[in-house]
Amino acid sequence: MTTPSSTQNPSASSRHAADASDLSTTTFAGRAGMAVGALSVPMVALYFVYSGPPPEWNVLTRSLLTLVIMAVLTAFGVALARLLPRDGTGRRAIVGQLTIVSLLTYVAVILFATSLEAGTPLAFPDRGMDPTTDGPLAAAMALAHGPIAHLWIAMFFLGFARAAQRFTAAASSVVPRWTVRGSIVVGVINLLAIPSLYFGMDATHFYAVNGWGADALVGLITLVWVGFTGLGIHRAGKKRARMLT
Repeated sequence: MTTPSSTQNPSASSRHAADASDLSTTTFAGRAGMAVGALSVPMVALYFVYSGPPPEWNVLTRSLLTLVIMAVLTAFGVALARLLPRDGTGRRAIVGQLTIVSLLTYVAVILFATSLEAGTPLAFPDRGMDPTTDGPLAAAMALAHGPIAHLWIAMFFLGFARAAQRFTAAASSVVPRWTVRGSIVVGVINLLAIPSLYFGMDATHFYAVNGWGADALVGLITLVWVGFTGLGIHRAGKKRARMLT
């Protein structure tokens, strides 16, 4: 005769395995997000080492760092996709799908812009050109790094915040509330930087399309906040682990 405890063991075992898988994904996503934030600081700093045209090694080094950051950001996005709450049918809501697609589109846009940026010193190694302002690729790169990237990363942050707010009970196990509020703020900051395409390409101007404010500063804030989002996910995962033990 089958006892009640024996009939419940498979279900309990499945829940335990699912919880362990979720915690593993949470740890991975948290660490990936924090790595993006940490790597973005030296990458952006390389843009301000030289007041004039940077040497080839500088451009190639920051481009290589960008490639690494985008690879880690892709891993972060894949892990985050497994953590976002689902509805009663088991499907991820449209806003959750939009969140992940927007992040991966942002990655693709930055990779395209980085390719253009690294192409200038590779094609003209002895010209002493600044790829952010000089050469035939600068204008295309400025729009990709600027308004295009700002719009898609804003959709990511705002979609992420909306997905978390829509499923309040589940969201508390994904990220703390301060992460949601901060994501809204960073998303709005990126939206405010989109009209910079009307303000020319003088990099010394704060609100120029490739300026130190609307481009570099907003980009740094964006990637650093990904790091804080990873920190929030990591802390929420540790909290869940304590509750399960």
